[in-house]
Amino acid sequence: MTQILVVEDDPDLRVTLRQALTAAGYAVDTAGDGQAALAAVTTRSYALLVLDLGLPQIDGLDVLRRLRAGQNSVPVLVLTARDGLEHKVLGLKLGADDYLAKPFELEELEARAAALIRRASGGQQALINGPLQVYPGQLAKRELDVLAALMQRPGHVVQKARLTAALTDRNGGVGDNAVEVYVHRLRRKLEREGFVIRTVHGVGYVLEPFGGY
Repeated sequence: MTQILVVEDDPDLRVTLRQALTAAGYAVDTAGDGQAALAAVTTRSYALLVLDLGLPQIDGLDVLRRLRAGQNSVPVLVLTARDGLEHKVLGLKLGADDYLAKPFELEELEARAAALIRRASGGQQALINGPLQVYPGQLAKRELDVLAALMQRPGHVVQKARLTAALTDRNGGVGDNAVEVYVHRLRRKLEREGFVIRTVHGVGYVLEPFGGY
């Protein structure tokens, strides 16, 4: 299920947004301040971040600045009660993907959220194999390339050369250790979904759930 993080300090609005987006078919996490938001994005991959600017502890603009400085490309829909063009322009310059001023209609929020997730997917389809479901926007494109190759043969060894080819065919040349880099990233993210990527030394990798098939 597509994961969204809602960062809003108003508890009533936070609950309303979570309920609306959950009803729209998303899995929704919430955070009430900027520090909690930054902690959340380091432990889970999100397809969208709905980010209020007026946050305690760490301001929303600073959250956005830190995300982009850390090369986190998650789509960000900024929410703010701040008036004027200045804040809108600054948010967009810092890397926000869209902007919605309070008060707003929930239908518009849902439509903008869906559009951002769809645009971020770059036309890629969800990867689904049994209980493992990964949706566009949850992983970087090269991570998706590696995972797609592994999911074609779950429970079986996929040779490293095949994974390298999956990266090269679509994205041009890659370094000798590219597969190891992306497998390492995937391992951290897939553990939360109950899956592991096991190394078969000298051969390749196996995707399997904890405890095996």
